[in-house]
Amino acid sequence: MAGRGRSFTVAVTIGLVALSVASCSSGRSGGAPATSATTATTVPPPGSTPAGAVARTDAAGTVWLCRPGLADDPCAGNLDATAVAADGSTTSRPASPAADPRFDCFYVYPTVSRQPTANADLKVQRVEIDAAISQAARFSQVCRVWAPMYRQRTEESLEKGLGNDPTADATAYASVLAGWRDYLTHFNDGRPIVFIGHSQGAAMLIRLLSSQVDPDPAVRRLLVSAIILGGNVQVPTGQEVGGSFRNIPGCQSASQTGCVIAYSSFPSAPPTDSVFGRPGTGVSLQSDQTATTGVQVLCTNPADLAGGIGALDPYFPTAGATGAATTVTTPWVEYPDLYTAQCESAGGATWLQVNDIGSPADHRPRITEVLGPTWGFHLDDVNLALGNLVAIVTQQEAAFR
Repeated sequence: MAGRGRSFTVAVTIGLVALSVASCSSGRSGGAPATSATTATTVPPPGSTPAGAVARTDAAGTVWLCRPGLADDPCAGNLDATAVAADGSTTSRPASPAADPRFDCFYVYPTVSRQPTANADLKVQRVEIDAAISQAARFSQVCRVWAPMYRQRTEESLEKGLGNDPTADATAYASVLAGWRDYLTHFNDGRPIVFIGHSQGAAMLIRLLSSQVDPDPAVRRLLVSAIILGGNVQVPTGQEVGGSFRNIPGCQSASQTGCVIAYSSFPSAPPTDSVFGRPGTGVSLQSDQTATTGVQVLCTNPADLAGGIGALDPYFPTAGATGAATTVTTPWVEYPDLYTAQCESAGGATWLQVNDIGSPADHRPRITEVLGPTWGFHLDDVNLALGNLVAIVTQQEAAFR
């Protein structure tokens, strides 16, 4: 059913590699349009920070993609959306960043850099801005969003294979760790935290939580939840905790805190050579998880954390989307009642099964496996359930003690 209607071309990010496919595909779903690493951005040049705004680079040397008070913060923009129904009718969904939220979000973006080096530099480019807008901005309704730039492995590096350059992986993680320590020491002030990461960003957060949060009760008490998508969080087979984390279980309700939401989305079972959903291989190698027996990849369904089937609430940036209703003039578009999801396990894989429930008369755009079956719906992991995820965090914050 996913072939009906028109496919998406929405501005987000690339998840890991598959770069030659992504760069030549005009129908990429959830991926950023191919742009040069030297693309101009809207960020102020050094020394031109507007009066009253905080600097992009702080005293500790951290370069912030998003932080409270930053001029042109991509995580604090216009969140107004238009919901498009199956019959083409529209409904306004006004939204805006919270004025003074009690909670923080710490976001780590996925692979976006096209620089011709093993690790990216810390210059803010259009690709990082697009990632932050698409994946993190809507969480500003429920938290202050902090997102450090980090020396991630570039697309060129990852073309050589996951796990093939542990030095580059270590450099990326050290950069994230430095940003985290700066945030925790100078900006957190005891505020509860929601972690958000996708793909390489998820792999970096698995390393960060396992070394800096999971074993430290004082820091762990700040954990509201961790949203770690497309990163292969691993647990002992049939269990909700263990493996990647000893003390952070999979979330089983929206009132549970101190837990993790993790999944990789597919329209059918991941192939045996899939990058996601299978332990000890693919993206698991970026977080140094090599176990393949006695473990499985964790799946928590954002549409029903209790483990059933539920409706997804997709939100996409309107800019760059094809097939969206011509009446949509808001920065965001929502497509309700188009997909359901449930967690599935079979043949050594665990994944979020995404089901297209639209009728033949429903001409809203559909996501596709743009990078092939081994990737599934990876590029859209976040946006497919963005409405669900923000709603879950809202409930978790209400339950947090």
